[in-house]
Amino acid sequence: MKAFLHPRQSAHDPQMFLANGVRKPSPEQPARIDALKAGAEAAGCVFELPQDFGQGFISAVHPAEYVAFLRNIHDRWTRMEGASDEVVPNIHPGRHGLSYPDGMVGQAGWHMADTACPIGAHTWEAAYWSAQTAVSATMAVIDGAGSAYALCRPPGHHAFADMAGGFCFLNNAGIAAQALTGAGLRAAIVDVDVHHGNGTQGVFYARDDVFTASVHADPARFYPFFWGHAHERGTGEGEGCNLNLPLARGTGDTGFLEALDVVLDRVDAFAADVLVVALGLDAHENDPFQGLAVTTPGFARIAERLRGRGLPAVIVQEGGYLQPELGANLTSFLDGWQG
Repeated sequence: MKAFLHPRQSAHDPQMFLANGVRKPSPEQPARIDALKAGAEAAGCVFELPQDFGQGFISAVHPAEYVAFLRNIHDRWTRMEGASDEVVPNIHPGRHGLSYPDGMVGQAGWHMADTACPIGAHTWEAAYWSAQTAVSATMAVIDGAGSAYALCRPPGHHAFADMAGGFCFLNNAGIAAQALTGAGLRAAIVDVDVHHGNGTQGVFYARDDVFTASVHADPARFYPFFWGHAHERGTGEGEGCNLNLPLARGTGDTGFLEALDVVLDRVDAFAADVLVVALGLDAHENDPFQGLAVTTPGFARIAERLRGRGLPAVIVQEGGYLQPELGANLTSFLDGWQG
């Protein structure tokens, strides 16, 4: 399987993570790349450098105001007397307030959903190349590859069109789906991360040309809390084009696969030409977030179900955090995909 990764994706090294009111080291560490790359190579993937497609595919999903914020905010922030090393918001408008602020503190609150997406000196660089990684895998599929793997880091599915959140800055799966749509294909995004893909849902919520679905831990008491509930079906033209299947905490392989079957029936009904798989490996039983209890062999079964629809697929890496089985979980998924 073709696979894509750029070394500059390691430059982003977030330090800030607030959990239960306690500041802790961020779990979204650069070392994730090493574990995931080794897992993909164990499954036979050969990595290529992504092509630089410029900002066009990014800007098809994210407005210019937000892109400019991500590119410039850290340099502006560090010129502020007494500023922290990373951009972290201390105020959030009721989404949104009435007026877009001029000041950087206000803009940080406007464009950053939480404290789990601190922006450092190299965040834009890494996020940019993470997006180019997704686009390169997408172009490989458009050009005829049956599937391609994008080792996207930082991940993307919590990033809305104009708002970062949950370790995510640019919505890589959304960028991939938009590029596929631009090529005349009907794309379905299937998110199997333990956390609901709230940013992806938000990008496409009022649209009927991309189907979005997410199987995840019930957000009633789990991140992202405010999105990912079963009644969220889309709005306007997008009504019925979004499907959420929240699962009880601790759900294992059987329950996850039953929910995935429901998703894939809806993908068939949408008549999708191509899948974008938002691949989170944090549904594993030993992941630090402890939301679900999918086993390592379970990821192969998830991949087999997804591949069984016979659609080409762009596989975009989302979550999955440092623990001994992280690389093996990716190997299991990719082996399952490749039969």
